[in-house]
Amino acid sequence: MSSYREIAWQGLWRNNPGLVQLLGLCPLLAVTTTLTNALGLGLATAIVLVFSNILISLVRNYVPKEIRIAVFVMIIAALVTSVQLLVNAYAYGLYLSLGIFLPLIVTNCIIIGRAEAFASRNNPVKAAFDGLMMGTGFTLVLCILGSARELLGQGTLFSGADQLLGPWASSLTIHVIHFDTSFLLAMLPPGAFLGMGLLIALKNVIDAKWPAQQPQAQPTDSHCRVSPTREI
Repeated sequence: MSSYREIAWQGLWRNNPGLVQLLGLCPLLAVTTTLTNALGLGLATAIVLVFSNILISLVRNYVPKEIRIAVFVMIIAALVTSVQLLVNAYAYGLYLSLGIFLPLIVTNCIIIGRAEAFASRNNPVKAAFDGLMMGTGFTLVLCILGSARELLGQGTLFSGADQLLGPWASSLTIHVIHFDTSFLLAMLPPGAFLGMGLLIALKNVIDAKWPAQQPQAQPTDSHCRVSPTREI
């Protein structure tokens, strides 16, 4: 059984769904034109991950193995529909901005993969924590990529925050850089691929250097011990 520390490490870094498993790349690359869009989709995905893991863990002993995938998809679809209706009701601007990628959370391989690999084999508490960590890891990648693309493309951060948080949040927009002409590549799909590639490369570099920074244990050899001399 995995410890909570190991579950957190897996979701946030070692087995991050965006940087390592490379799952959910279609919405990840498509909606990260702004930090607001990235944060909105990341939160929606994390919510579905947590609650789907809990429900699947609760029913795992009552569902025949032959139909488990169909049951998992039905549970995920019901949760995604609920989240979609909530976003439509309380954040309509974000709902329009995310478009088809919001209902497509149903087919996101991250959610189905965690349902099959973890939630169906662990208790609800650990399943919920796994969903939270995987969702947080995915959201962090979305936000980092969305921040970089918005900053390079528009020179701002939190543009359109009112779509997610309401009219009061329009004052949260931060103008960091003033461009006479925007950097169009950052806002186009090729810019998303380049940014994602740089993030993956950065993680690989960190992983390669991290073990070298750890202190190496000195080997001990019992045959090389020097016995104390005796005085005669």
